[in-house]
Amino acid sequence: MKKLSLFLIVALTTTASFAKDTKGKLLLSDDFNRTEKDDSKEQLGGKWGTNSRSRAKGVKQVDLKDGAMHVNRADVADHGVSIHHDLSFKDVTIQLRFKLGAKDDLGINIADMKEKGVHAGHICMAKIRTHNVEIFDLKYGNMKLEHRTARKAGKETPAMKKATADKNKRFPSKISANEWHDLEVRIDGDLMTVSIDGKKVGSFESEGIGHPTKSRLRLAIAKSAVIDDINVWSR
Repeated sequence: MKKLSLFLIVALTTTASFAKDTKGKLLLSDDFNRTEKDDSKEQLGGKWGTNSRSRAKGVKQVDLKDGAMHVNRADVADHGVSIHHDLSFKDVTIQLRFKLGAKDDLGINIADMKEKGVHAGHICMAKIRTHNVEIFDLKYGNMKLEHRTARKAGKETPAMKKATADKNKRFPSKISANEWHDLEVRIDGDLMTVSIDGKKVGSFESEGIGHPTKSRLRLAIAKSAVIDDINVWSR
């Protein structure tokens, strides 16, 4: 009986250790539990950067307070808020906590800044709203440079439209506004899976998602959001 009990303890310990390790190598962990020395400026620390200087005339759009990152797009901004952190991975698990207003959205945008075939390095993205989730293959979809240039010039061909038509998928997902939620975005090869509050919302498989060299994580906010406790594992 003692031998059996010892065996069960060892087995359970081994199983628990294996489960803990399945996320892979921890690349980033940030709880934003710090303050800015000058509250009038963006001083995020942790190697985070933003587009406030280039797209919002330097107006502060991201603030660290109450142990979280508060994001509010400036009135003068000509683009949504983009908060980035350079990381290197292929397959990945991204977890964080977030709050959104009823009409807000949060994008988990993956980029490769050396990929010249797309606009601004865009590879793939999960966009979270209070009423749905959308997953995008941006490499072969809207951000493919050839197609985007033609679209901007009003010269997008029917063949181009057809080629990008199936490069995103939307899933219904209702979450409460202005309350904390847990988000997980996972990439396994060509497959991206999104889960909210521990429940799978949807998966989308597309070639661009499997792009082998991803080098930047962006948090893309159209209007406003609160973000906390972000962890990123490379597998």
